[in-house]
Amino acid sequence: MSDFDMHTKLDSTDAEKVVEKVRERYAAFATAGTSCCGPATTSCCGSTATMAQSLGYDSIDLDLLPKGANLGLGCGAPLQHLELAEGETVVDLGSGAGIDALIAARAVGPRGRVIGIDMTPEMLEAARANAAGSGVEHVEFREGRLENLPVDDATVDAVTSNCVINLVPDKSAVFAEIARILRPGGRLVVSDIVLDGELPDVVRENVMAYVGCVSGAERRQVYFDMLAAAGLGKVEILKDADFLEMTEKASPTEVISLLEAAKIDRNDVAGKVRSVTYRARKV
Repeated sequence: MSDFDMHTKLDSTDAEKVVEKVRERYAAFATAGTSCCGPATTSCCGSTATMAQSLGYDSIDLDLLPKGANLGLGCGAPLQHLELAEGETVVDLGSGAGIDALIAARAVGPRGRVIGIDMTPEMLEAARANAAGSGVEHVEFREGRLENLPVDDATVDAVTSNCVINLVPDKSAVFAEIARILRPGGRLVVSDIVLDGELPDVVRENVMAYVGCVSGAERRQVYFDMLAAAGLGKVEILKDADFLEMTEKASPTEVISLLEAAKIDRNDVAGKVRSVTYRARKV
């Protein structure tokens, strides 16, 4: 599969073009067994294992995963806050190679059920292979868009997602779908990117910035207003961190290289791009 030029300009109003570019890039990640930068043991932020632990993943959970399940594509560790119980049904939005779905499967046990949703066939193939390698039978991966989830109404106890909703142009549709599939009182814990300031045009127009979770992000107030409009409330902010600082601590050299290649001035994004983990409920 061909990649696209780092400086390709993207009209953010062209939703389907955005989706296709995201799909293309994540297909490349799945095929290569890596994220943005080089060998399979590194992500945009350095070692995938090191980055996952710095985000809050338990080293024991990571050690039990099959090789290739952790591609280093998240911006938080939402599962630790979801408080899953045995027998529950949980949906992972943008499940990738299966890291969160497989960890969740252990939490809900064989009487529970885990459904991973992803729009990229290559990611689905990787996730299914990882599930088979783990011997987990109560997890399944379905192809679908987050704006139109292949899940029945009011059948889910909990929803999680890790740095994916920000990549979807129509976020209000995603929140409406989450509300649709959750049972009354059902909960979600999501790690995502929000903005505490406007990004310069060079960032918003750059495809690599979009796929890297930055320019697809929405202003904080707008994001949570859309969440509330979908009937998802009782919001608790569990973690709020500067995304740039997080990535710089893990791998400063790679971050500098990426910013320079994308022609992004560090000062234009510092403090504005936030990695937020939050909990909410269907009200």
